[in-house]
Amino acid sequence: MVKGEKNKLFGLLGRNISYSFSREYFTEKFKELKLENHKYINFDLQQIEDLSEILKENKNVLCGLNVTIPYKEEVFPFLDTIDKKAKKIGAVNSIKISKKGKLKGYNTDYYGFKNSLKPLLKKHHTKALILGTGGASKAVAHALKKLDIKYKFVTRTKRNEEMFTYSELTSKEITEYTIIINCTPLGTHPNIENRPDIPYQYINEKHLLYDLIYNPAKTTFLSLGKKQGATTKNGLEMLELQAEKSWKIWNK
Repeated sequence: MVKGEKNKLFGLLGRNISYSFSREYFTEKFKELKLENHKYINFDLQQIEDLSEILKENKNVLCGLNVTIPYKEEVFPFLDTIDKKAKKIGAVNSIKISKKGKLKGYNTDYYGFKNSLKPLLKKHHTKALILGTGGASKAVAHALKKLDIKYKFVTRTKRNEEMFTYSELTSKEITEYTIIINCTPLGTHPNIENRPDIPYQYINEKHLLYDLIYNPAKTTFLSLGKKQGATTKNGLEMLELQAEKSWKIWNK
């Protein structure tokens, strides 16, 4: 940083985010790049409406935000513009704030997930189950579509025919859908014994289990899949890739 240049503030918007990957990642990054005037903090909000106050209090210094659970969709009314891809996905996890204080929403989850999944794909990986229907699952669905992989959401309450409920999953569904992606928070530290309620006994070596959770590194969901011979991956690389993409967006 050139001495005398104004302070630049970045942050993570979410609820109950003390565990946050982003703060540690960017604090380390700023240190490495010797960006002494840059700071990254958590904006732990109980309700999205409090964002207005944050923007007012940090006017002229706040340059970018990452967005996590549960605000990836709720943040839309606060944005002045939305990137085409994020609009199509229906979820925002990165916001660039212009010098004039205008907010533009982007989705970098899509990029992170797609590029971390691609190297693991084999010919028989043609169908996927997406566990959960939150903001992150929308980015996952968009990436699968681009990779030409058919998918179905799995949820507790059936809303349409494009979804399964957990109770509908039998050996037939599990055998047919060889990619299973956990987009729920089940299994996140400290509640590491929690897991999505699927019939793990039907998983085999043809399966690829992907968990968006990165803490712990091996969730119960992944451990149970591994036991059955499945290939497994956690969400750390996805987070790193989406963080770097956000950094590019904030600086372009």
